[in-house]
Amino acid sequence: MFRKLAIGLLLILTAVIAQAEEYKAGVNYDVIAMPVPTADKTKVEVVEAFGYLCPHCAHFEPLLHSWVTKLPADVDFARVPVIFSRSWEPLARAYYSSEILHDLDKTHQATFDALHKERRRFNSMEDLANYYADLGVDKDKFTKMTQSFAVNMRMNQGASKLKGYGIQSVPTLIVNGKYRITADKAGGHAGMLKVAEYLIEQERNAQ
Repeated sequence: MFRKLAIGLLLILTAVIAQAEEYKAGVNYDVIAMPVPTADKTKVEVVEAFGYLCPHCAHFEPLLHSWVTKLPADVDFARVPVIFSRSWEPLARAYYSSEILHDLDKTHQATFDALHKERRRFNSMEDLANYYADLGVDKDKFTKMTQSFAVNMRMNQGASKLKGYGIQSVPTLIVNGKYRITADKAGGHAGMLKVAEYLIEQERNAQ
């Protein structure tokens, strides 16, 4: 009986090691040449680079949201909106404004839904302010926040981080400022999360 148990545990361990060995730098994820500093050195940081106009980000969001709610206490999660063109900037400002006002629970998924399910188009901050007001966001506070020093600072900080991360496409996950994970290399959105879990464990063990 004990021999069978030992063999069973050995097979499980072998399977785990084999799975871990599937994730290789340059194959399933990329190593960032110059690591970007994280906010809290005592925790493992995971950052999603995303854009509201990106259909892949919209598809990824429900899966990511479920994953984030189950992260352990020693893992910090954050998002950084990417600005690939001028049309992406108002939405990035809207994200940071909602984040500072603690309204992301009202606006984040709703913005994806508006753009990709309802086919809405927001041509100005006024359009976004009106839409967010319908969601229960204080329109005056939101409008002022979009042009505030705090939002401008986050926009600049975000741009600097994204440059350091070497973001070429979205959605992309960054683990501890050191590793870049894309769907292409990870084998899809679910694969991105599996690779992230592997790298989180690697970083946890290294601390």
